[in-house]
Amino acid sequence: MGQSIQLVCQDWANTKAAYRFFSNDRVSEADILTGHFQSTRDRVVAAEGLVLVLHGTTEFSYQREKSEVIGITKSINSGRDKAGIASNSAYEASRRER
Repeated sequence: MGQSIQLVCQDWANTKAAYRFFSNDRVSEADILTGHFQSTRDRVVAAEGLVLVLHGTTEFSYQREKSEVIGITKSINSGRDKAGIASNSAYEASRRER
């Protein structure tokens, strides 16, 4: 996380494939997440007993000249805009007998 696409993909072919994937109008965020949501739902249904869903929020802040490019998380101190991303995470936990 936090690395360029070129660095993460490691070579030109994989980088090009990643950009092609991201620009594909036939692929949506919902399409990508549907399988993940279904698998999570299946695991919760199969769990015996109490299932906890732990939530947390973290802000990743970036100083930018044009904060509207990625969004403003808050203004602080002198009123200069801080740009960033709010990450809302959830972790499912259940007790498993051994």
